[in-house]
Amino acid sequence: MKIAGSSAIVTGAGSGLGAATARLLAVLGARVHVFDRDLAAAEAVAAEIGGIAVAGDVTSEDDAAKVVNEAANAPDGLRILVNCAGIGTSGRVLSRNGPMPLADFERVIRVNLIGTFNMMRLAAARMAEAPEREDQSRGVIVNTASIAAFEGQVGQAAYAASKGGIVSMALPVAREFARFGIRVNTIAPGIFLTPLLHSLPQEAQESLVAVIPYPSRLGDPAEFADAVRFAIENNYLNGEVIRLDGATRMPPR
Repeated sequence: MKIAGSSAIVTGAGSGLGAATARLLAVLGARVHVFDRDLAAAEAVAAEIGGIAVAGDVTSEDDAAKVVNEAANAPDGLRILVNCAGIGTSGRVLSRNGPMPLADFERVIRVNLIGTFNMMRLAAARMAEAPEREDQSRGVIVNTASIAAFEGQVGQAAYAASKGGIVSMALPVAREFARFGIRVNTIAPGIFLTPLLHSLPQEAQESLVAVIPYPSRLGDPAEFADAVRFAIENNYLNGEVIRLDGATRMPPR
């Protein structure tokens, strides 16, 4: 899929992995819709890259439809969706305070998994309406999972379940969308230096680095963005889940 000139949506693009992805797509010539719950953050990134800021919640049908329809109004239609929005809460299923409140589990599933599905279903509907390009493609969707989908740690039951669902969607949805010329891929990042990790003490950051074989450092959001670029541009990559983690395998704790 050619990025230059394509209308794109990046969710959670006000910071972290989403912001890095929005920046790279803009550099490569995409018209990027910066979608985030934090309007000020979305506007800041959009102003920096010459994109379009749209405030909204990925779990809202109305908010998702608003940004999808706006992006699809481009002359060539909507071509790229990158789902980066998500939350990373933790909590034991059974703690000293008793069972995890069901609402806590539901919130993580709703934002991470249902939010991703909500954006994907609406974007695909508009992509399917776009004219077929010379390479017979109509669009590309890249979702964000996590290595927690495979090695969830203690306290990550909700988070791992939400990301595991995103991993499991990759192949069946790619198979379903094949007849429309829409590819679906997933990136499962390891430990990246995002605003959340910036807030941790240096000692805590170093303990996380200790489990990363090589390179023994936290991931750079720009490296995640480059993996997104690859997933978009390589037309033979479809239904795949790419681990981006420096060969990390997370321990139980």
